[in-house]
Order: sequence, then structure tokens, then C-alpha cells
Amino acid sequence: MSFLRYHTLLFLFLVVFVETFAAADGYQRSLLRSLGEGNGKPDYAVDLNSSTFDSILKESPASFAVVEFFAHWCPACRNYKPHYEKVARLFNGPNAVHPGIVLMTRVDCAMKVNTNLCDKFSVGRYPMLLWGPPPKFTSSGWDPNQEKSEIKSIDDARTAEQLLNWINKRIGSSFRLDDEKYDNENTLPWNATDPEQIARAIYDVEEATSQFFEIITDNKRIRKETRAPLIKFFQLLIAHHPSKRCRKGAAEILVNFDELWPLNLSNSSQDASTSYTRDVTKSFPICGKEVPRGYWIFCRGSRNETRGFSCGLWILLHSLSVRIGDGEAQLTFTVIRDFIHNFFTCEECRRHFHEMCSSAPVPFNTTRALVLWLWNSHNNVNERLMREEKELGTGDPRYPKMIWPPKELCPSCLVSSSSKSGHTMRDWNEDEVYKFIMNYYGSSLVSSYKDGSVTEKRKDESVDDAMTTTHAVAVPVGAALAIALASCAFGALACFWRTQQKNRKYLHHSLKNV
Repeated sequence: MSFLRYHTLLFLFLVVFVETFAAADGYQRSLLRSLGEGNGKPDYAVDLNSSTFDSILKESPASFAVVEFFAHWCPACRNYKPHYEKVARLFNGPNAVHPGIVLMTRVDCAMKVNTNLCDKFSVGRYPMLLWGPPPKFTSSGWDPNQEKSEIKSIDDARTAEQLLNWINKRIGSSFRLDDEKYDNENTLPWNATDPEQIARAIYDVEEATSQFFEIITDNKRIRKETRAPLIKFFQLLIAHHPSKRCRKGAAEILVNFDELWPLNLSNSSQDASTSYTRDVTKSFPICGKEVPRGYWIFCRGSRNETRGFSCGLWILLHSLSVRIGDGEAQLTFTVIRDFIHNFFTCEECRRHFHEMCSSAPVPFNTTRALVLWLWNSHNNVNERLMREEKELGTGDPRYPKMIWPPKELCPSCLVSSSSKSGHTMRDWNEDEVYKFIMNYYGSSLVSSYKDGSVTEKRKDESVDDAMTTTHAVAVPVGAALAIALASCAFGALACFWRTQQKNRKYLHHSLKNV
């Protein structure tokens, strides 16, 4: 009888273990599909579940999101997937045709882990599509009887063409299913003088920060004589970068700086450890593991070779200048000057910037003085490039260089302008310019950023930490539960087995003495 009980218990344990592990594996495979690491061709739409729903939507730079609620056993859902993927191709991933506009996602309501999530959005049919700003999905659910909700049901979207037409009508665009990257760039209304556009540039600042870190490591520019300028620049980023993710990433790099780039580092040793150098950006992603995303939003040009990195870097420098105090002005100027001089790989750009720095009215005793010098320097660069690009025809026709800020953004900044001998003379109200820049690159830049504030709740910080930690091994909750259950069950079985052995030994001894 005891033998039967033992094997029955063992069988029950194995059933529970296999079911738990299968659930964990299903969770993991769902996550891998959204990351493009599953078997076969990766999906463009991002698979979400109850564990990733809030974090992914919260961190998305997209202005809008579509969430498809489906069930994997539903034949209509399987047949609809190719249509949904055709639209998702346009908007999702680093090779997206029109990135940063719409995040296309899906949730499998047939998975038990998503039951409460699907109930929260009143899912009563499959497939069901909802539309809205990404943060609205995380802050509340959806009820079909709810009035004035920013989350809308997409009812007329049975085919890819119908879904894209619905989106075009909603945002005033004219995207096509056969669009390719940098084709049909004028299909989305864009107003470069709209002050709200700068709020989305925070994602480009992260992209530029990540890219310059990759450029520095890939080009082996960290040498004994350049360590100090880089350390000082990292210190500036830790204190004043507009993105908290980048501040945290820069701090982690600085903590490990001596191990990554020892004082006796030489070019020959870097050449011998090329693979290690490349791994640095993977082990220490300066703005989190989601960055670089592979595309630009505010800084996106109408062609691949225009705007992008240089635009993002200028915004980073302006955003740093408006966040410092008066006592930091001269130090910040020196740190930026030395960083560009030692690490910017465009030789002509580096030389021009160094010339502007050499003629700067140093020392800078106030934030205002540094902010206005950087603004004036940027305009000088734009004015020079305007002439060169006009002569060579290399400018971006949709985003031509301009003297900034334009009147549409700041009506009170430019007092008057006049032309003399082919040169334009401008009279600026620098008090108004300073006020505008402080707001534009300060509060406006981060106004819609979903990174949260310094005083956010600890549970939100825990989610952020889990997403950006680079050295911890991520284990799905289901898998961890399966491991814990296995340990407990094996311990119980071992204890049970030892008890049975003792009882048999005692019984054998007793019978022997009879």
C-alpha cells in the first residue's frame, strides 16, 4: 500500500511540475516572439500579457497604440493575423516605415494569466481592437458604455486595408500598405513650429546618447589622455541628462569605469579586446536595454542621411545647458568643449566647434550666458550649412536649416532683421530668447515623457529597475514558481521515502526478533 502511495504522490508531483513549467514556457515564448527571438519569422506586432502590458505601453514613444485582443484557438483570429501584421510592419520595430507613430500590439485572452486584463477592457468577442494613447491603456480600462473615453473601439477593420484606412482617418495621414522606408514621408501632417513637437524629442536624446556611446567604444577613442574628459562628461550626464534612464545608465558605467577602461589602457590592448569593447554597450546600455531603438522621431529626416544623430546631439547639449546652475556654467562649457574635441568623429564639425569655443566670452558665470552662447553658436552652424547645402543640393527639402527660433515658435524673440551686402542682420530680444529656450529645452522637452518623476512610487521604480538592469538574469515568474515547487516537492518526496525506509527497516527488525 505504501508503495502505491509513494508512486501516486510522485505522479501528482510530475503532473503539477510539467503543467507549471509549460505555463512558464508559454509565457517565455510569448515574450520571445515579441522580441523577434522565437522560431521562424518574427512578428511585427508586440505580444503583451498581464506582466508586460503596462510597462511596454508606458515606455512606448508612439503617440497612439492599437491593442488586439484575441484567442489563439480562434480560427477567425488566426486568419486575421496576416492582415494585422501588414499594418504592424509600417509602424513597429527598428526597420519600421513610419516609426514612433502607432504601436501595434496584441493580447492572447485565452491565456489564464491575461483573464483579468481582458476583463478590464470588456473583451466580449475575438478579435477585438482598441485604439488610444499608450498611457491611457495603463491608467484605466475600457467600457463600451463609457462616455468621453480616449480609448476607442475599431469596428471597421476586417482587412489590412480597412484598418489602415481607419488609422489614416483618425490621424489625418495617407499611409499605404506598400510604403517603404523614407517613401511617402509627407503623408503625416507635420508642423516643425509646433511647440508640442519637442516633447517627443526626449526619445531622440536617448537615441543620440546611446549612439555616441557606441561610436566612442567602436572607434576605440578611450585612451589614457581622454579618460578624464569622458569621466567628466559622464558626471554631467548623471546630474543633468533629461532622461532618468540615461542618468542611471551613465552612473552604472562610471561606477565600473576603471574595470572597463583601466588607466594603462592602450590602442593595442583595445585591438586585442575588440569583442570585449563591443560587449560594453550590451552589458552597460547607457539609456536602458530598449535603446537604441533604431529610429528617430522628432529628428527623423525625409532621407536616411539627413538629421538624425546630429539633431539629437544638439538637443542633448541644449537640454544640458538649461538644467545647470549658475555655478556650473563654466565647468559645463569646458566639459562639452572637451567632449566634442576628443570624441566627435566628424573632423570638420569638431574643428568648427573648437573654433567657436576658442572665441567664446569665457568665463561663463551664469546659466543664461552659457545658454545664449550655445544658442548663438548653433545658429552660426545652421547659417553656414544653409549656404553649403544650397550650393551643393545636399539639404533635407522637408527640413531645411533655419535660424532659430522661428517667429511662429517665439513671436517676441526676433525684434527685426535687415539685409546688408548679402548678409542678414538680426536684432534679438535675448531676454525673450533665454526665457523661451529654458522652457523649450527644459519643461517642454520632458512634459510628455513617460519615465516618471524622481518621487514616483517605489513599485514603479522596481518595474523600471527590472527593465533596465543589465547584469541580472531575467527569469519568468512561472519558471521561478516551477523551480520552487520542484524543490519543495522533491524535498517532500525525499522525506517521505526516508520515512518509508525507516518503517520497513523497523518492521524487518521486529519480524526477525519474533
